[in-house]
Amino acid sequence: MSEPLPSVALAAVPGRRKATLELAAEIERRGFGGIYCASFGDGLGLCEALAFTTERIPIGTMIVNQYARAVPDYALTAGLIHELSGGRFHFGVGVSHAPLNKRLGVSTGRPLADARSFAEGYRGQKMAGELPPLVLAALRKKMVALAGEVADGVVFANVSRSHVAESLAQLPAAKQGSPDFFVGNMIPVCISDDAAAAAARNRKTLLGYVTLPNYRNYWCEAGYEEEMGAIAKALEAGERDRLPELMSDAWLADSTLHGTASQVRDGLAAWREAGVTTPILVPSSAAGNQMKAFEELFAAFA
Repeated sequence: MSEPLPSVALAAVPGRRKATLELAAEIERRGFGGIYCASFGDGLGLCEALAFTTERIPIGTMIVNQYARAVPDYALTAGLIHELSGGRFHFGVGVSHAPLNKRLGVSTGRPLADARSFAEGYRGQKMAGELPPLVLAALRKKMVALAGEVADGVVFANVSRSHVAESLAQLPAAKQGSPDFFVGNMIPVCISDDAAAAAARNRKTLLGYVTLPNYRNYWCEAGYEEEMGAIAKALEAGERDRLPELMSDAWLADSTLHGTASQVRDGLAAWREAGVTTPILVPSSAAGNQMKAFEELFAAFA
């Protein structure tokens, strides 16, 4: 029996929003596993549109920033999308990153306490109708454990495949491997016969992430202390242009998928074996924009 098609990430870029909905219909027609939308480009609004422009495919936010709106407001919108989509919606939410929250002018508390408070407040909303499953974004082990306690799933982004099993071991035994508990990961993907170009594109995708302290702390936990230490020193010295050369091949291969279509398909199988039951491919192209990236993805999984 062949492996099911993966899920994909989708973003509505200004000027291409209608084309994005047409692309979503094609993703569904081709039988992909789900469409999950990041906060970039209003993922929650895109999911509402997808409730009408798709019919069967699972949809969800992966993720929205929990601080961007009040809990009751989020619950009302999540309940609306869940109902309009016929129960296909997963509400992914997370605490985001301190530098990004600061830019929004948001005052935050301790991430674990804030995430717990959000989940409890969300569950307590009685005017929103049936609420969709709550999926909590996580990197470090304590947040994974919290997701297992208060949520219906956990979603990672850009994590290291070699560290997934250790992360998922933090879940309660009853939820480890359970089909009722969502386990996703947003995986940067670049498909190209030019291996160097594909790797360079994925390095560019992750460039902003290595500047974030919580991501560097995670990758240290995953065994990449040398790379993350060198990157931290380069950032302190104002040598941002050196970051790509400090992002090692081993680290990149452990956190992304890139190369030929066959290599990407084999890598996807490895992610599933590691415990990610909903791999969410985030396609980029070495030779074009998002639409070109999806052309390459469709060809690889035709």
